[in-house]
Amino acid sequence: MSDQASVPNHHAQHPGFSGFSGLVAALSMAAGRGGDARLAGRLTGLSRGDVVVDLGCGPGAAARYAASLGASVTGVDPAAVMLRTARLLTAHRREVRYIEGVAEALPLPEASATVVWSLATVHHWTDLDAGLREVHRVLRDGGRFVAIERHTQAGARGLASHGWTEAQAATFAELCRNLGFVNITTSKHTEGRRSTVSVLATRP
Repeated sequence: MSDQASVPNHHAQHPGFSGFSGLVAALSMAAGRGGDARLAGRLTGLSRGDVVVDLGCGPGAAARYAASLGASVTGVDPAAVMLRTARLLTAHRREVRYIEGVAEALPLPEASATVVWSLATVHHWTDLDAGLREVHRVLRDGGRFVAIERHTQAGARGLASHGWTEAQAATFAELCRNLGFVNITTSKHTEGRRSTVSVLATRP
């Protein structure tokens, strides 16, 4: 396995979603993150009154799930096509808003969230340290952060490599620890035929 494939953001050079192919991707993701959203909700103990940042929200499936549990939600994504689709699908929910941004420079105030989650997106971050510092900054004391990625095998190529091996999850957990997070746990989960790995951390 190459050095590039061994790091948690091994697809940092992905060109991003745009144009017709981006729209197709947005529509395909619109209902496809339900399992990850439910898992993120369970891991973070999401409840009514939480303030959630859905980092890399795509077309907003997980943001809408969080809102259905009584949270107020800000979805953040760098792709305009994703945000347009998310706003269209969430027009009836006033407790959800979407803004353009990236993990490394979140357009949000300090201590403004109780929960941040990043579902199947950390492997696209360009700078892990910068992204984690931003997550730490926007979380309130005691706030929870979870990253969930599809479980992949070492040496996978193409779409099969979009996710994390357990070693990549462990590396990301160590980065969280180095940047001041506590109560860090790494877990593997299976729902139906889909297997994921998660890293859960708390801002002290």
